[in-house]
Amino acid sequence: MHSTVAPYQDQGVDLEGFVAYPKEGKNPLVILCHGWKGRDEFICEKARMISKQGYVGFALDMYGRGILGKSKEENAALKKPFIEDRHLLQRRVVKALEVASRLPYVDPKRIAVIGFGFGGICALDLARSGADLKGAVSIYGHFDPPPLELIKPIGAKILVLHGYRDPVTSQEELRRFEKEMNEAQVDWQAHIYGNAMHAFATPEASDPDVGILYNPVAAERAWKAVQNFLLEVFQ
Repeated sequence: MHSTVAPYQDQGVDLEGFVAYPKEGKNPLVILCHGWKGRDEFICEKARMISKQGYVGFALDMYGRGILGKSKEENAALKKPFIEDRHLLQRRVVKALEVASRLPYVDPKRIAVIGFGFGGICALDLARSGADLKGAVSIYGHFDPPPLELIKPIGAKILVLHGYRDPVTSQEELRRFEKEMNEAQVDWQAHIYGNAMHAFATPEASDPDVGILYNPVAAERAWKAVQNFLLEVFQ
């Protein structure tokens, strides 16, 4: 496995992706969308794990080079502009796709995207943009759609991995998303983990009073589901 950083820009904002990739050939690309903290070690480690499966893992950067939240308040402030302006969110994640798909060790015909938390809505909005993706995965993400002008036909298969006890994104919001996907005739599936709260795959998540808690069993099941999904969409 090799790893490197990939500097890029979006309308004057300096960004820096992290890339992990196999030593040989052109391989399927998996774009990894970080949570509300920023492009942290958690998402970079997921890129490394992806590369060990024979794919290129590209951990994108939504906020800017070196920008990481240091508290819940800072994280929320970093995320807020993108939730309020879905045009900005979509443009930023599409830029990452453009950059990553041009890497010399990437097979541009086989691309998927995975997002955790805030990254979940980034992954789904990339699929909604009409990007040429094989698959998109939301892991304890949000589902509310962007403005209609940003929604194009979805060609990607969709996988949702969500905690039943997640108070950050309600089951009602998930139901609305399922209706959206059905009406768009998308190939989608949802796995609901019964005892899981928000951020169930993040080891540092430890705030059960607000519904944020690491659940190692759900985390392992979710990652196995991701692996199976990637095998399916890249076959």
